[in-house]
Amino acid sequence: MQQQAGTVAGPASAEFLVTCLCAEWCGTCRDYRPGFDELAKQFPDTRFRWLDIEEHADDMGDLDIENFPTLLIQRRELVLFFGTMLPYLNHLQRLIETFLEQTAEQSRDYVLSNPERCSWQENQDLSHLGR
Repeated sequence: MQQQAGTVAGPASAEFLVTCLCAEWCGTCRDYRPGFDELAKQFPDTRFRWLDIEEHADDMGDLDIENFPTLLIQRRELVLFFGTMLPYLNHLQRLIETFLEQTAEQSRDYVLSNPERCSWQENQDLSHLGR
């Protein structure tokens, strides 16, 4: 399943969205993408989006993406994770599995459990990327 930049794999009604923020010029991103596409196949009920930050600069708002890959994981309106992750797909896979195991209430408690995650909920640029 080769996705074009900015496209989404998975059902539009999915409760979870995993967005990878990368750049075409980045060798790490190019190496990471095939595995990211494979993860999309492993989680068919989760939406996966590959977003080239330069091609979609207007969508980024004031977000400053400094390292790759940067990942955004959302459960509906909740931002569960936003940040750089080492480019090992098993790390992302395990994180997704952990979030999928949570109830909606557990996810809400999780995002409100520390100041950084709370700030993600208020960040309009992150909310915009989830649409």
